[in-house]
Amino acid sequence: MATTVRRIAVTIPAAPIGPENPLPALRALDEVHQLDPRERAGLPADMARQVGYAPLHSVLPVRLRDGYGRERAPADLDAVVIENDRVRATVLPGLGGRLHSLVHKATGRELLYRNPVVQPADFGLAGAWFSGGVEWNLGATGHTTLTCAPLHAARVPAPDGGEMLRLWEWERLRDLPFQIDMWLPEHSDFLYVGVRIRNPHHRTVPVYWWSNIAVPETDDTRVLAPADTAWHFGYARSLRRVPVPEWDGTDITYPTRSEHAADYFYEVGDGDRRWVTALDGDGQGLVQTSTDRLRGRKLFLWGNGRGGRRWQQWLTEPGTGGYLEIQAGLARTQLEHVPMEAGAEFSWLEAYGPLDADPAAVHGDDWGAARAAVENRLESVLPRADVDAAYAAWLPHADTEPKDVIATGSGWGALEVERARFALPGTPFDPATLGAQQKPWLELLVAGMFPRPVEDALPGPALVAPEWRELLEAADTYNGNEWYRDYFLGVAQWHAGDRAQAIRSWERSAAQHETWPVLRCLAVADQEDGHLERAADRFLAASATAHHEVPADEAWWAASAGLAREAVTALLAVGRADDAALVLDEHVPAHAERGRFRLLRAQVLLARGDVPAARAIFDAGFVVDDLREAEESLSDTWYAIAERLIAGDGPVTADVERRARAEHPLPEAYDYRMRPAAEPPSGT
Repeated sequence: MATTVRRIAVTIPAAPIGPENPLPALRALDEVHQLDPRERAGLPADMARQVGYAPLHSVLPVRLRDGYGRERAPADLDAVVIENDRVRATVLPGLGGRLHSLVHKATGRELLYRNPVVQPADFGLAGAWFSGGVEWNLGATGHTTLTCAPLHAARVPAPDGGEMLRLWEWERLRDLPFQIDMWLPEHSDFLYVGVRIRNPHHRTVPVYWWSNIAVPETDDTRVLAPADTAWHFGYARSLRRVPVPEWDGTDITYPTRSEHAADYFYEVGDGDRRWVTALDGDGQGLVQTSTDRLRGRKLFLWGNGRGGRRWQQWLTEPGTGGYLEIQAGLARTQLEHVPMEAGAEFSWLEAYGPLDADPAAVHGDDWGAARAAVENRLESVLPRADVDAAYAAWLPHADTEPKDVIATGSGWGALEVERARFALPGTPFDPATLGAQQKPWLELLVAGMFPRPVEDALPGPALVAPEWRELLEAADTYNGNEWYRDYFLGVAQWHAGDRAQAIRSWERSAAQHETWPVLRCLAVADQEDGHLERAADRFLAASATAHHEVPADEAWWAASAGLAREAVTALLAVGRADDAALVLDEHVPAHAERGRFRLLRAQVLLARGDVPAARAIFDAGFVVDDLREAEESLSDTWYAIAERLIAGDGPVTADVERRARAEHPLPEAYDYRMRPAAEPPSGT
């Protein structure tokens, strides 16, 4: 059959992603892949530089998605199928362009871990994320903010004259346009993926890219890559170089033999072919290879500990099998960002397909022989020279203008093109995509005025790039809307690190028109500056004010939930449990039964001394929908309650801590720990 690109609908049980949270993401990232600066000593010089280069301090201007739940219902998702006589690839353009499925038709094998559900969880930079397939990660360390967002998509001619699927968007953390071209050459067993990232600015920009490939995990799955060492990163946030395949008494290339979740970044030698594969006991599985620009290769494993198993169940349907991830990126590790000079672009070609290698060699004791067997087999089915030639053939087609648009992303790229008149052949950002979120910023750009908000409406998304901050500073104000402009100006100044100016802008805004979104910004600023009592006062006032404004839609619901969570946490931090209870009792009754607020209720009861009631909440059972990756609040609260049950009004000694762990073991339903459990102190 001729290669085709066609639209279909994929029906799959899915939990709604939920709305964007209108509260600007002012706080520092709670990203688990961070390294203490002191840990950089001893790293290779280029790695040390890139680990410390331009880290994000928040996800501004992106807004969080934290309003999802766990109630799934069949949903028809827009999808695009790329198919030839050998392979069928299914892509979800509305969910970050995820490669949802890759079926080798000749053998009937699904090469990817195809999650039977779409279940959001708090693993992404912007909150909601889901597992399975191949995820395209651009922006900064972590899962892209676009993972649950729509991308633009169109059919374009492929290099061989067939059809190709193009995905493109504007990545807002770094203000970079990118594109992903996917096609299947005639009679090919390999899906080709051409990627291009461009820097249209007059400044150097940090770049991050990792292709995250989920594949099925079995007891005999082995992950191979062309390396004898790897950089190990665990949830204790340390980075160390370890031997491959065996380290600390465990063959780490068999993921189910490890106890705890971990990353292994393979040290691929200069000049070596870039590839990574996961093969089962029969020597069969998926292989990914690329041109040399995509340097890094990685294994992520959940481990066989309770926490890892629990997360696997959390992200899919129980009993459907687990997964691991093999990955490919621009740098050696995901802790690094790579500088891209003004006007430059990065591009490369990836190939995904089946691999069958001699199982005796793959699973033999000789690591060098196993690697050689895989590499020789890969070279026989897809020569390295063919990948390089395919890249050279594709690159001239990267500028082909899409004519047959089949999906639409956001209007943010169109706004940036309107502002700077960028010329971006191949990735058109149509002015027709400008919508309500971009409208006030377009008025600022065209007329130099920031419009007055609609009565009682929540503030829209903020823009924080230096060019937009300058426009805000110079904007004309009218009809008493200066307070509204100052709110957004403060957000931009905060993002730029000019916190004193941000606070002054928010204080001017509050003096003119005291709204709870502004009070909330000032409360966050107080927390960051260590003024915890004043922060608690402002959170309480903001929560009380918001309580009197009736939520009219999902956005109000998301904002009020986010504010309540922040307020209760801030009040508990300064010992004001009664005020925290007031917020839960009077200000957010609509959220009272959500798992996050059941946990907060238990913490409030514990702080007020009602330990049995706090324990009763755990005994009754609850589920925290938005539990964060590596978050240990469930286990910490459980053991704090257990310790108080044992100690009564007395001190919590080391003996009390040991007894709490022995007499009140953490139920499996609450165990999401991804690192070795902390040992209690050895003395009193």
